[in-house]
Amino acid sequence: MAAPNGQQYLPCDDFLKFQDSLKKLRLIDDRIIHALNTKIPTQSFRHKVDVNSECKRLYDEMQVSYDQRDKSIRHCLELVSNDVKQLRQKKMDSPDDVNVLRELRKEQTKLRLMQQEMSIEEVVKDRTLKVFYERCRDNYTPPAAPIVM
Repeated sequence: MAAPNGQQYLPCDDFLKFQDSLKKLRLIDDRIIHALNTKIPTQSFRHKVDVNSECKRLYDEMQVSYDQRDKSIRHCLELVSNDVKQLRQKKMDSPDDVNVLRELRKEQTKLRLMQQEMSIEEVVKDRTLKVFYERCRDNYTPPAAPIVM
């Protein structure tokens, strides 16, 4: 499922595939502490590494990942939301069709789960940015740095 500009989206038809794909894309967030520990040395070894460029590179990687995940989740939300609208219309046209009702409920559940993933995405992003700023705040300030408390 590719977008016109070459953007790859997550699979939207199966929620478990969607969730597994998100999990893979969130690896950078899961490994942020390890990445910071290996790329940004202790005070005694700081002269051997350009901490500013390492922090910038890591921040850029995080932003690319955030953008891809955000666009993909929003894309899937839009697709599933349209499916729900179509199924609601089908249900209005034939209210006694049990198969349509079953499919509608299935799609509504998928939509709710995807909406929850959007909330989870914000929590993951906030957690990662807090850790990043704790380690890189003295060496690199991103262009549009949000205030992290």
